[in-house]
Amino acid sequence: MTKIDKEEYQKRLDRISTIFAEMIQHADELSTQRCPYKNRFNQCTAKFGCRNQQKTTQGELFLCVGDDKLDYRSAWETS
Repeated sequence: MTKIDKEEYQKRLDRISTIFAEMIQHADELSTQRCPYKNRFNQCTAKFGCRNQQKTTQGELFLCVGDDKLDYRSAWETS
């Protein structure tokens, strides 16, 4: 069995952490511009009711008709 180089292992962990931190920062920025439950087709993927849901053809996801000008973050944050 090959011995693990602790320094090399730490470098890889640091790199992965950097990548995820950038992804999280990007997601946080997007959450100020659009609902996190809205997919790229403007469909609502939420499993609960929302005033911005508009019914579509039976069997399809609801259409999201939100204007994306709201800051949705406060709706998902809890104390």
